Amino acid sequence: MSMHKGIIHRVSGPLVVAENVRGVSIYEVIEVGEERLIGEAIGVEGDKAIIQVYEDTTGLKVGDPVYPTGQPLSAELGPGLIKSIFDGIQRPLPVIEALSGIFVRKGVRTTPLPRDKKWHFIPLVKPGDKVVEGDFIGYVNETEVVKHYIMVPPGINGVIEWVASEGDYSIVEPIAKISGKEVSMLQKWPVRRPRPYKEKLEPREPFITGIRVIDFLFPLAKGGKAAVPGGFGTGKTVLLHTVTKWSEADITIYIGCGERGNEMADALNSFIKLIDPKTGKTMMERSIFIANTSNMPVAAREASIFLGITLGEYYRDMGYNILLVADSTSRWAEAMREISGRLEELPGEEGFPAYLASRLAQFYERSGYVKTIGSAERSGSLTIMGAVSPPGADFSEPVTQSTLRLIRALYALDVNLAYRRHYPSINWLTSFSLYIDNVTEWWSKISREYPYLRERFMKILQRETELEELVRLVGADALPVEDRLTLEVARIIREDFLQQDAFSLVDVFSHPVKTVKMATIIDKFYEKALEAIKLGVSFEKIRGMKIRERIARMKHIPFGDNTKEFDSILIEMEEEFKNLREES
Repeated sequence: MSMHKGIIHRVSGPLVVAENVRGVSIYEVIEVGEERLIGEAIGVEGDKAIIQVYEDTTGLKVGDPVYPTGQPLSAELGPGLIKSIFDGIQRPLPVIEALSGIFVRKGVRTTPLPRDKKWHFIPLVKPGDKVVEGDFIGYVNETEVVKHYIMVPPGINGVIEWVASEGDYSIVEPIAKISGKEVSMLQKWPVRRPRPYKEKLEPREPFITGIRVIDFLFPLAKGGKAAVPGGFGTGKTVLLHTVTKWSEADITIYIGCGERGNEMADALNSFIKLIDPKTGKTMMERSIFIANTSNMPVAAREASIFLGITLGEYYRDMGYNILLVADSTSRWAEAMREISGRLEELPGEEGFPAYLASRLAQFYERSGYVKTIGSAERSGSLTIMGAVSPPGADFSEPVTQSTLRLIRALYALDVNLAYRRHYPSINWLTSFSLYIDNVTEWWSKISREYPYLRERFMKILQRETELEELVRLVGADALPVEDRLTLEVARIIREDFLQQDAFSLVDVFSHPVKTVKMATIIDKFYEKALEAIKLGVSFEKIRGMKIRERIARMKHIPFGDNTKEFDSILIEMEEEFKNLREES
């Protein structure tokens, strides 16, 4: 550890060059100025260090002191993370508000996790037990819905010499001694270093979001990585908020990276009020927020991303399924571009640094479905969804293209769909998922027809796009009746199946069983209509069928154990088609 202090040689916005700091290492935390602003060494040359400062550098001047700490930027891990709201360097914003008001004053310091709060610890081991890294020592009930397991820290193995009895302890009090080493509930972990695991597994279960276009057409797997690119106003934030609120994740981590403050405020307010249907408690009981809004120092955007992924890995190691949402990685890339420019590095495409893709990979590659460390067999997953904000909805720009090489599911938001009030505005022609083969077996347990239904829906939607060119030239009435039926069924799929209401408590989340039943009904309608046309029934009569209204409204049927209403739609459809055939 470098104990001597250096001095500032140069200041350029969030970038500081210090001298007389020989011995510092890359990514070492360095405190800058008399107010000891938090910074991180991103370059070293001789006795000089290049520091990106995660706080406002206004007022710094040449000759001010810097203080190397010898430690990397680390996250505090332990009970108290859930329900917290942190900034990019894990300062708890509610505590800072009490200390300095509604604006974050530079240099303000507080511990990320409270040292005075007592947690009721229940041991799971006894003296004499052999333990390895990742084993559970005990647990505390962090919230009413999250059981927080206290794990043996990575790198520690041995025999339990002593363990605390059941009772109330702070996170810094020892709760066990393992081969001479005392262990507390508090751990620290460098945010840029991935946490260890036994094995990364190929995902086999879908990550259910409740959004039909994702779950049914372009499924995301547990432990998967997906990107949501879209232009301004296409609904990226609403989509990510919806996924965060309603998906089947055990714990959600929402990173507001360079986004507008009102969006974070809206998410926070809704999470505090919204009741989780699975637990009956508020969504905050299983959520962590990292708020690094657009008016906060740009360099801290990178810290917020790596802080969030470290917290996600920590809970993954307990065996939980974690969802991490980053909104938006483009703002992080813009911060990299600014720092790179101030470093006078050779710019890459559109001014972004040459290491843009590798830095994005360091984030996305920490997702996964893994066997966790520990003597017991358990698995956990960390799923990442990152928003991308390409200027002018141009998907050929560097951030989108670099992200495309890393992710396995893309949900491309379409400006035209958004302007038509089609939510979610995911374009089914440009989106894709490479997890379809992984999750088909799971979906087939709900319905053996899933692969057939998905393929048929995609063919109908693609055929609609081809026919639209002809419709513009000759009009719909000039098309063969089978093609007119295809256009009508494609409209049913778009408006009555893919489109959802984000403000409807019934339609905002679609259970997989309900989704398959809806798809089956639409497919049966198409089959029966084709048969009727071959028997001479006119297309106008098919389009005017009463059952069409029930199909259009089936998305608003509350899903539960009783699925008779879906069955009654099929029965009524069969009767109406039978009457049409008899009339013809």
